Amino acid sequence: MTRRKIEYWVIPPDADGEFVAHMEEVLETYETAYDPAHPVVCMDEQPVQLIGETRVPIPATKEHPERIDYEYERKGTASIFLFAEPLSGFRQATARERRTKDDWAHEVAQLLDTRYAGVERITLVCDNLNTHTKGAFYEAFPPEKARDYVRRIDFVYTPKHGSWLNVAECELSCLTSQCLSDRRIGDLATLQAEIAAWSPMRRRETTSRRLAIHDRQSQSEIEAALPENLVWTGH
Repeated sequence: MTRRKIEYWVIPPDADGEFVAHMEEVLETYETAYDPAHPVVCMDEQPVQLIGETRVPIPATKEHPERIDYEYERKGTASIFLFAEPLSGFRQATARERRTKDDWAHEVAQLLDTRYAGVERITLVCDNLNTHTKGAFYEAFPPEKARDYVRRIDFVYTPKHGSWLNVAECELSCLTSQCLSDRRIGDLATLQAEIAAWSPMRRRETTSRRLAIHDRQSQSEIEAALPENLVWTGH
């Protein structure tokens, strides 16, 4: 019997005009020149399982690597919030106990109050989670303050089943492989410290990132998603 290998993908839908509309909006956003007065910021988040040790690990020596017991203890979950500017190299990763509307709104507001305090508007690329809404700010802040935040954000949503268009999702993958894989982190404070140390390292490693898509490939993907009565003419 042959062994079958399965690869998991986010497969876009066929003949879906809504998918194409959001895809083209995201691609056009990435094509704009860098403007520090109106930066493009990508945002994504992911849950993390906190796992603690039940026995003290044995340190590595010249004869053997570090030894960790098979048994572990679940310590709950946390959520990582990652923000990235594709064209400037800026990366910021933080962690919270939850990922509610209130948590998301406070994370975005924190950036608006600090890094982007002198910026009139930002373009925020994010996916279609029900927490990523303008209303989230009104649930987290007084109406006047919420309106001030919302007025400064141009929202651009990736299409459903098209979150791979979000640069922040790529950066989360890098964070996971470079910082979190093959290790156990048992508490929120340690997680926050580890990803905070990763962010400046990643900034030095990647000063800028452009989403490069081959014309023929992007055209075929868009055409496959178009309704039958429409034809994509390109940009």
